Amino acid sequence: MPVATPSAFARFRADAAVRWTRAKPLLLALCVGLVAGPIISGMVGFQMRTSTAHAMAHNGVVEQQAIYCAGRARADTPDTARLDWTARNALARRFATYPAGGTSIDSDVATACADRLAR
Repeated sequence: MPVATPSAFARFRADAAVRWTRAKPLLLALCVGLVAGPIISGMVGFQMRTSTAHAMAHNGVVEQQAIYCAGRARADTPDTARLDWTARNALARRFATYPAGGTSIDSDVATACADRLAR
């Protein structure tokens, strides 16, 4: 009886095993890179969380509004640095409305404005 040749499934399995042995290090490196890449780039500073971006944008807007508020308060009351904290805070809350002359007061703007008036 002649020696049987391996079946198609056996050849496919042997071929797949050889392919897997060659591809395994590459796939392992790819998986490690997919996990470590964002972590490393975040630590280096190439990425920013959305909450950090929102906080930075909010701080910038508050600072701009505080500059405007302090300018209006100084035009109304000169020499604001000599006022005590309560008077500065009341003055800042009066001019920290948005829009100007409105009724809604942003407490962050009022605090930043009072800090600017103390300088």
